[in-house]
Amino acid sequence: MKFIHAADIHLDSPLHGLSAYPDAPAAQLRNASREAFSQLVERAIDEGVAFLVIAGDLYDGDWRDHNTGIFFSKEMGRLQRAGIPVFLLFGNHDAESEMTRKLTLPDNVKTFSARKPEVHRLDGLKVALHGQSFRDKAVTDNLALGYPAPVPGYYNIGVLHTALEGSAAHANYAPCSRAELHARGYDYWALGHVHEFQHWAEASHIVFPGNLQGRQIRETGRRGAVLVTVEDGQTTVERLFLDVLRWESVEVDASACVSMDDVARQVGQQLHALLAVDAQVPRAVRVTLRGRTPAHGALFGKAHELRAEVLGQIAAIGNERLWLEKVKLATEPVAERADIGARRDAIADLQEILDEASSDPEFLQKLRTELQPFFAKVPADVKEEVPLLVMAREGDFGRLLQQVSPALLASLMDGEK
Repeated sequence: MKFIHAADIHLDSPLHGLSAYPDAPAAQLRNASREAFSQLVERAIDEGVAFLVIAGDLYDGDWRDHNTGIFFSKEMGRLQRAGIPVFLLFGNHDAESEMTRKLTLPDNVKTFSARKPEVHRLDGLKVALHGQSFRDKAVTDNLALGYPAPVPGYYNIGVLHTALEGSAAHANYAPCSRAELHARGYDYWALGHVHEFQHWAEASHIVFPGNLQGRQIRETGRRGAVLVTVEDGQTTVERLFLDVLRWESVEVDASACVSMDDVARQVGQQLHALLAVDAQVPRAVRVTLRGRTPAHGALFGKAHELRAEVLGQIAAIGNERLWLEKVKLATEPVAERADIGARRDAIADLQEILDEASSDPEFLQKLRTELQPFFAKVPADVKEEVPLLVMAREGDFGRLLQQVSPALLASLMDGEK
């Protein structure tokens, strides 16, 4: 027997972080969640699975119109014609109280009640699925404790939308522990809510498939669902990668670079390497430059030029497959503070002045008075993305000076060459 377990599809949820850029793939961003879901349905048909389980957050919230529901019904119709039933549980985003619009679903779609745990049985396969949907968005009760005992002689699957223990990155909905899940005596737990793949093969198989399609830069890497095979009493879990646009965070070591040209070439090599896996899947990429590098001074104050260089590398590779989300500079100067102080020249004097300025209340207040009106005009979303602007907005000019000073000194020393 084979079945597919998916969760956190967030159908028609927008992808964030690229729409502000002129080279952004607007159509792919708009349709990514639908295309990934269609690929999930196609894979279920190709694999000839016995059924599909969706463990919460099929929708991202209430529909703006009925088109989202119509699309889902169309895809369920494909599975119905292939003889594949679907077991659907609703989580915090598509909880009963969150949804005001509904459509009658095809007969092959079975939903789990939000009133109490419900059991769906497939007697021909000797499979029992146990689950309870969310009635409200913020379910803080341990729903797993109310799930019924396993059906004797059946393969028992628990379907649950939960933060589980230790999932601090996600809201603590329907909290429970792995020990509590094992105690129910089920063979497999089909979980949702946590967007990263996790699998514990213990007394029960406990699985988060991760979300089907990454929606922002915090959801990097391959995304999809899992294919579960049960044979001779053994359960095997295989990941299915179904995302149609992938977010990637590329860390570039710039320690050997001495110029902007060197940095650009190093970024290009990293981006080429990125496409060695799943080259057919377009990528939205954040590039972060790190390392103690002689190029630190050359990069200071050159954010626009650096971004243009990275875009040039992407254009050479082919920007039908790569789009730039952002370039972040996190390099450090090669020269240590003690080395600069030992110079006994104007650069060393400037370091001493900057050090004193960062803790001089009178100077910092004057700086704040002079610059605050300019920073106040910067759009709020930009402030959130640029750490130095965040410091300025918060009036933390002492820390801002401490951050800027090493790059400024490195830039001045670079100009001496």
